[in-house]
Amino acid sequence: MKQTVALVELSKLGPSDPPPVRVENGDGSSDFLLVSEHAGAHIPSMFGGLGVPPEDLAKHIAYDIGALAVARSVSKQLDAVLIHQPYSRLLVDCNRPPFAPDSIPEKSEDIPIPGNRNLTDAAAADRRRMLFHPFHERIGAELTARDAAGRPTYFVTIHSFTPVYHGFQRPWHVGIQYGRDPRFAGVVMDILNVGSSLTVGDNVPYPVTDVSHYTIPFHAESRGYPHAMIEIRQDLVESPDGQVEWADRLAEVLTGAQSSWMASYAA
Repeated sequence: MKQTVALVELSKLGPSDPPPVRVENGDGSSDFLLVSEHAGAHIPSMFGGLGVPPEDLAKHIAYDIGALAVARSVSKQLDAVLIHQPYSRLLVDCNRPPFAPDSIPEKSEDIPIPGNRNLTDAAAADRRRMLFHPFHERIGAELTARDAAGRPTYFVTIHSFTPVYHGFQRPWHVGIQYGRDPRFAGVVMDILNVGSSLTVGDNVPYPVTDVSHYTIPFHAESRGYPHAMIEIRQDLVESPDGQVEWADRLAEVLTGAQSSWMASYAA
């Protein structure tokens, strides 16, 4: 029955539309699993761009600029599996609980999203069946397979954030976020701060909660994995040079964090 539902929903996407979840380096040997929920900006033609001007769809409201390039490079350097979402978060946000008001936002920052106004419950559920559920089912399947194989997992999500939000100039170069368990995120922050001129944010710009976030609470906290959500300031990863710089930095930091975790916390 699940397969039938999936085929019905996928049939609504056009032949040029990507699948609702992408996996790269699927045979990666690393203990790290990388996830990027806001990696893509694709909107199928049937949605008419949600009524948003093309220039706005190229902004951060539609996706996390630079996050996918950084995540891909880190995946290659660590030989880690990367699971990412190719569709715009304006259709449905894959890092928000379905009940959250901004799961399908009618406005993002100060930009209205006409195509999200007055959605029926059925239309909202249809988007989740098409994009949200396949994405998280694939993450869950990956984790279940790793658990069954007795394979450790360090769960890391990679994002970017805007330098200015509602007039506030954000001072951090990077924010490391967590929910109930700050331990692995704390190790990552400690390593980033050593001998560095970076301004590292502690659980900013968006602290992880069950109301505001989905991926880490649902997948990482529930299974007890060491985890962290990494948010890099967008202006630092807009260019290829910045993406390379931050991917190299994160690959080194995560490798060091894993070693420190194993020395301090692993049984």
